[in-house]
Amino acid sequence: MNIRMLLVALCASSLLTGCQWLAQQPPPPPEPPVTSCDGDIPQLADNVCLVDDWVAFGLAAQRGDSEWRQTMLTRLNGDMPHLKLARATVLAWGERDEWERASELYKAEISAAPSRLQPLLQQWLNELERRRDLVAELAKSESRRQALERERDELAEKLDALTAIEQSINSRHQQSP
Repeated sequence: MNIRMLLVALCASSLLTGCQWLAQQPPPPPEPPVTSCDGDIPQLADNVCLVDDWVAFGLAAQRGDSEWRQTMLTRLNGDMPHLKLARATVLAWGERDEWERASELYKAEISAAPSRLQPLLQQWLNELERRRDLVAELAKSESRRQALERERDELAEKLDALTAIEQSINSRHQQSP
């Protein structure tokens, strides 16, 4: 039984000694604050959330409906570079007639963005320009198609007229002895 008492006493004293040692240690340094990536309007502050915030905003702009875009455009009214870039992102996914304005905003404000963000914004601008080029090419193609259709109709009318003339000549030849 004495051995048990001795072991209990040793355990208790070692625990108390450990607690005193812990009490004498300086507290651990506070952890750095975690930056939240929850903002719905992305900023240009070069922090850990910079690219993630802009990617999330770009996806929201792509998926948003016209009502969401209109609400965001109202909220993004201002001359600050982050507002202009966010406005460009919203406009880039809006109606085709807004794409030129989006392109102008991107081109004017990309240089104001932190260097880590510029490649993403440049990629978005390039994609927007490709869409604009495709739409312009489609419009030219449609214009050419309509012109060819008109030409085909005109040629069909001329062919019908020539056929009528030929039939008239043939009927005269058949009537003459």
